[in-house]
Amino acid sequence: MKVSMKIVVIALGLGLLAGCASSGNEALRDETKQTVSKNIIEGKTTAEEVQTQYGTATSTSFTGNGLEIWTYDFENTSADAISFVPIIGAFGGSASGTKKQLTILFDESQIVKRVKMTEAAVKHKRGLFNN
Repeated sequence: MKVSMKIVVIALGLGLLAGCASSGNEALRDETKQTVSKNIIEGKTTAEEVQTQYGTATSTSFTGNGLEIWTYDFENTSADAISFVPIIGAFGGSASGTKKQLTILFDESQIVKRVKMTEAAVKHKRGLFNN
């Protein structure tokens, strides 16, 4: 393989690696509604057990009655093909993937009262053509 061809192959490989991104709580990466329902049992699982399993929540809040809510987020996206088109990609690209959110409501005794796991498609746009 010629040197210039090797450079092109390396550049493309690095570009593909740069096209993937994840953010949030990595513990959710492989979680589904089914696995969460096995790990967290309403009326039984404690806040301490949740923290051991999933770590620190992305955010916490309280209901009007003072019950605590923990929310965990995880997003995994990859650059769409248009992002790699020379010149066009510089003016407008996008990334698509999935976002997972785990929301847990605790009762007064820090026992899980309700749990909900959602997964949705996400798309992020950037550049002059996407404003």
